[in-house]
Amino acid sequence: MSAVPLIPDTAPFTPEQRAWLNGFFAGLFSRQPVAASASEPNPAPLTPLTILVGSQTGSAEGLAKRAAKEAGKRHFAATVVDMAQTDLAKLAVEKNVLVITSTYGDGEPPDNAKSLHTALASATLNSQPSTFSSLRYSVCALGDKNYPQFCKCGADFDAFLEKLGATRAAPRVDCDLDYEEKFTAWLDAAITALATQPVGACSQAIPPASEIATKVAPTSTEPAFSKKNPFPALLLTSRTLSAPESEKEINHIEFDLTGSGLVYEAGDALGVFSHNCPELVTELLGALGCDGEEAVPAPDGSTTSLRHALTELYDLNKPAAELLAHYAPGPGGGLAVALHHVIDLVHARADMKIAAPDFVRALRKLQPRLYSISSSPKAHPGQVHLTVGAVRYTTAGRDRKGVCSTFLADRVVPGETRAGVFVHANKAFRPPASGDTPMIMVGPGTGIAPFRAFLEERRATGARGKTWLFFGDQRVATDFIYRDELLALKAEGTLTRLDLAWSRDQAEKIYVQNLMLAAAAELYAWLEQGAHIYVCGDAARMAKDVDAALHTVIERAGRKSATESAAYVQSLKAAKRYARDVY
Repeated sequence: MSAVPLIPDTAPFTPEQRAWLNGFFAGLFSRQPVAASASEPNPAPLTPLTILVGSQTGSAEGLAKRAAKEAGKRHFAATVVDMAQTDLAKLAVEKNVLVITSTYGDGEPPDNAKSLHTALASATLNSQPSTFSSLRYSVCALGDKNYPQFCKCGADFDAFLEKLGATRAAPRVDCDLDYEEKFTAWLDAAITALATQPVGACSQAIPPASEIATKVAPTSTEPAFSKKNPFPALLLTSRTLSAPESEKEINHIEFDLTGSGLVYEAGDALGVFSHNCPELVTELLGALGCDGEEAVPAPDGSTTSLRHALTELYDLNKPAAELLAHYAPGPGGGLAVALHHVIDLVHARADMKIAAPDFVRALRKLQPRLYSISSSPKAHPGQVHLTVGAVRYTTAGRDRKGVCSTFLADRVVPGETRAGVFVHANKAFRPPASGDTPMIMVGPGTGIAPFRAFLEERRATGARGKTWLFFGDQRVATDFIYRDELLALKAEGTLTRLDLAWSRDQAEKIYVQNLMLAAAAELYAWLEQGAHIYVCGDAARMAKDVDAALHTVIERAGRKSATESAAYVQSLKAAKRYARDVY
């Protein structure tokens, strides 16, 4: 029987180090027989726990690490496992599993969860329902209620495991963007439920310290500034990159991080706390019949003015179910189809009045927006840069604005305005560890953001690996953002190849995926040479089309069948050589 060693409380490690070591030993010893030490006493056994992570931008991964630490304090040996690194056979021998997964796009699983999601879906149709009869599990699903397929991936995993005979130890929780309270409650319930299972592992003495010294995780310390406590960063620069004649408005934003202690890497994202449009707030106050000075509760339980609450604290986009219930009892009251924003609901039911405190209690908390960082800290010490497309559109006869994108475009003053920011790590989207490894980057429009950072990083470190960028937008004359920078990088050799696609400069639209197909032979050759391929941008259309083009490139240039091409792409993902930052 596999033996799982226990790090005693008296060992010279911090709680975080003990939790990390417990997880390490669980993964090392729980799947293979190990002889117990005859000279050491056997401490009480730990309960092995596997935490499966499906993460696109790193949020689920961060929560999984928190779950592992908490489980380690409660006598579990927790191992965090990327879903891309497991399969049905490995899952079938597990006893205790927590699933933490996000959903992105139109209800799709994260890239690292797709293979397992597909395998489980197929198994529910073709396998016996007792496949996972010895497995106990619970699911934490992450999502965004602004999207129709809210938390669909987590719901799928929950249903798949149940159909295949696993036992749900604690109910699934579906978390919106403001997930802290729900996640904490779920984690406590799930660990408590799994702890009732009899421990089947034998105990074993801890190996000598000399054998584990290099495995000890460093002491973790929370940064002074984070999502819970954002740093008030001074805006240094805000300039428009696209030409005035462009149909788009793309802005370059720079923040000063001096004194923040915030550290980021190329590939990470920056969270930005913004304010709602003041004109919208004024209109909403008028529609509510309020002057803005009414006392209302803030999300943290304190009291503030209604105007401040509507400007800085609460989300005025899609009405929450709680607000719909106030104005139109029942499931949506038949109004939801026509209601795009909170203001639409208030105008639609002008005959109804609601007290200001009750109104804000039915609103969702205003969440920060995440933007891919477009700078390398090695090239711009103490600064962080963003590339932001201002969202403006008209729906139902009303002009609409993206909350954060137009805050940064319209209502900030360089050298004066400060905005709360924090770093959101995305370890799944990093340039190759070796500067000699070739990189293929596909990022039209604002999707170029992380690749500007990647190229700055390579220039700053003197890396010599080949780089290839597929970029484009509507028109070369108006939408070639960072033109001078990219051409300079090309001229100096940091950027080996630059392929440009301008969709509206000719009768036939040309997109980055068309250029990939046209260069299939060389693209495949780069992959065969070990290149990493990265995609950033729109998930619904561009990323899907680029993924399809990649499969076709491999079929054509590699002379493979569709099945073989799919396996090749999956091997790229498993090797962390195909990464996507899509939204």
